[in-house]
Amino acid sequence: MATGAAMVASPLDLLPSACSSFNTRKITISRVGSDFEREPMIRPMGFKGGYLTELWQTAAYLESTSGLHSIGLCTQSILWSDANVFSSNSESGGNALMYAMTERALQIIKGESFSSPVELLESIYPLIYEYGKKITSNETLRKTFALNSLVGVDNAAWILYARENGITSFDDLIPKVFKPALGHRHDKVAGVPLFAYSVPVEEIREAAEQGYFFMKIKIGQPGTQEEMLTKDKARLTEIHKAIGNIRTPYTSDGRIPYYFDANGRYESKDALLRLLDHAKSIGAFDQITLIEEPFAEEIEIDVSDIPVRLASDETAHTGEDAVKRIEMGYRAIALKAIAKTLSMTMKIAQAAYDRSIPCFCADLTVNPILLEWNKNVAARLSSFPGIGNLGLLESNGHQNYANWDKMLNYHPCRDAGWVQVRKGIYELDHDFYRRAGGIFEPVPHYEAMFTSV
Repeated sequence: MATGAAMVASPLDLLPSACSSFNTRKITISRVGSDFEREPMIRPMGFKGGYLTELWQTAAYLESTSGLHSIGLCTQSILWSDANVFSSNSESGGNALMYAMTERALQIIKGESFSSPVELLESIYPLIYEYGKKITSNETLRKTFALNSLVGVDNAAWILYARENGITSFDDLIPKVFKPALGHRHDKVAGVPLFAYSVPVEEIREAAEQGYFFMKIKIGQPGTQEEMLTKDKARLTEIHKAIGNIRTPYTSDGRIPYYFDANGRYESKDALLRLLDHAKSIGAFDQITLIEEPFAEEIEIDVSDIPVRLASDETAHTGEDAVKRIEMGYRAIALKAIAKTLSMTMKIAQAAYDRSIPCFCADLTVNPILLEWNKNVAARLSSFPGIGNLGLLESNGHQNYANWDKMLNYHPCRDAGWVQVRKGIYELDHDFYRRAGGIFEPVPHYEAMFTSV
């Protein structure tokens, strides 16, 4: 556990457009703390041409001068947020760098006051991004690396804000400026499983037979571009042969949609089009609903002529970045409140909504409590095109954590029906909305980390 001293004395700038609907009473942070746990994967998890074996679960503690406190959680994913940092350091070394950024943020905000979590994030994000460039020795550090490091701090700020103002509803947290994008209340949210490179095709078929119908499948396998393309074609052929004829009641054509995530591994439009030509040749093309992040961020090309819907994920770091991708022809945005902070995610969601671009929630292989933060967002987004009246929520932690059941036991609402996915669906009832998925409720396991703060 570590506590920080005040580092910045300057006042925090208010963001009028985002904060106008917040209570303007200042909250002063008097004490801070941080800690982490290492959670191993069931097997090495492959994507972005690499493999990770564990994910650090960090916790950020904030206490105000009123005596109220909060704890925000974060799952660090170094490989997802910046593959260069992952490959340039040991796995633990990369995690330590991100954790240092979280601790730095806590040091900066100790002694400071804020009126809204959005304001707080906007004030510290540029500082932490620059600090991250310095400690990683990487001037081209991806913005998502800094945002990932701030998730726990941002979540703690939202919870502290809620406690200071007597808020117990997620809807009441949403500023008016962002409510149009988050105005739905679905009673069903599809659970989207993830299948990395090493997952056998038999497991994908088993998931489809269990009721999962929106499959996220990693492509962009390791090797040269030709080797990658050969492997991806073979994988697509195997998958289509295994689940292409399975039916679902949740899509307009009754077929299972394919959702591929390349994590920026394709280096040219030609390579992607060759994969799509292969999909046409085996009869799988019409079932490809989404391809997420086919190209690396620095490949800024118009993709409006690609004949499938492309989604931006890690390249949509901020609202401005999302708009840029939309202007390039991307026709969907993957939201990650659990990776880019809730504060930034609201901005991204509204930017997409204003341009009639659908959104859905992608996972970061987070723990069960963080999953509820994402579920709260997914439950309030407009339905995705071609899918019934329900939200989309990727949730793959149960597939990948060795100790998923242990972490699930920390959940304050672990016995609630809406915690578990059933036949591919999260059923969200009045209790889910009343308790906001349990995100405002104390969690004894994490409270115990900070008894000496």
